[in-house]
Amino acid sequence: MQLYNTLSAKERAALIEEAGKERLTISFYKYAQIENTSVFRNHLFISWNNLDVLGRIYVAHEGINAQLSVPAENFDAFKHHLDSISFLENVRLNIAIEQDNKSFLKLKVKVRHKIVADGLNDTTFDVTNKGIHVGAEKFNELIEDPDTVLVDMRNHYESEIGHFKNAITPDVDTFRDSLDIIEQDLKDSKEDKKLVMYCTGGIRCEKASAYYKHKGFKNVYQLEGGIIEYTRQVKNKSLENKFIGKNFVFDHRRGERISDDVIANCHQCGNPCDEHVNCANEACHLLFIQCEDCAKKMNNCCSDDCKTVHELPFEEQKQLRKGKTVSNKIFKKGRSPVLKFKK
Repeated sequence: MQLYNTLSAKERAALIEEAGKERLTISFYKYAQIENTSVFRNHLFISWNNLDVLGRIYVAHEGINAQLSVPAENFDAFKHHLDSISFLENVRLNIAIEQDNKSFLKLKVKVRHKIVADGLNDTTFDVTNKGIHVGAEKFNELIEDPDTVLVDMRNHYESEIGHFKNAITPDVDTFRDSLDIIEQDLKDSKEDKKLVMYCTGGIRCEKASAYYKHKGFKNVYQLEGGIIEYTRQVKNKSLENKFIGKNFVFDHRRGERISDDVIANCHQCGNPCDEHVNCANEACHLLFIQCEDCAKKMNNCCSDDCKTVHELPFEEQKQLRKGKTVSNKIFKKGRSPVLKFKK
C-alpha cells in the first residue's frame, strides 16, 4: 500500500504538463479533536492520492491545516470525501484567486504536534473562546472606525509585499514571535479599542483571537477566511478593496495579486518589485525579492558566492554540500546581510 510519494517534483511537473488538465489550488483548516493522527493521516493520503491531490497537509490532535491542488475534474469527488468526514463536512474551502497547475508538485501529509507553530500552551486558556468573525463588508466598516486597531498576524516577508491600509505589520519572522510583541505594544488598548486581526486564510487569527481575549482584550474581531476570502467577497459583492499589493501564499506561486500596487522593492537593486524567489543555489534556497534584471545578472541567486557555486558542474556542487547540514531557507525571511535593500 502506497503511503508516500514515489515521484519527484520534476517528474510530477512533466506529468501535469502532459495531462494538460486544469487544477484548482485550495486551502482549508479545521480545529477538531483527532485521536489517532497516524491512522487519519494514512487515510487522507490513500484517498487523496487516488484523486491526484497534491499539496502540504498537517494533521495534529488539534485538527488539520491543508494547502493543496486538485484536478478540477476531481473536485466533486474530493468535496464528497471531505463531507464524509464528520468534522470536515461543509468546511469552508479557500479557492485561490490566481490558479497555477503547478502550485504543488507532491502530496505531503504530515503528523505534527500542532497545525500551526504558535508556541502556546493550549491548556492555559480557552481556545474555543474566539473573537467575532466578520466578512469583508463588516471588516471594511471596522477598519475605518478610529477606535479600531488593525493588526496583520503574518510575518514580515508576507506583509512586505501586501497588507491592508493602515495595518500594524509586526517585524517578525514567525507567528509565535508576533503574539507577545503585539500584546505588549497594544497593552493600553485592551479596554477601549477594537482589536481587528487578519491573516492569509484565517487559521492564525483563530488561535490568536482566543489568546488575546484570554489576555484581557475586550473587543476582538477576526477576518473570516482571511485575505483569500476577503478578496473573493470584494469581487462578488463589488466592495471597495482595502488591501494593497500581493497576498503571499505558501506554494510555488508565492503570491496572488490583489491590487495593482507594488509596495516592495528588489532586495538587490532597490527598484520596485514584489516577486519572491528562492536562491538557485541548492545549498541556500533563501527566500527574497528579486527583479527580472537582477535575476539575469545574478543567475537567479542571492549573492555572488551563491552565483559562483550555482555555475559549477552539478556533481561538483553535490560534493561541496556533502556532509554539511544547511537548513532549507525556502520560506525563511530574506534577512541575509548580502541583500542590500532588504526591509
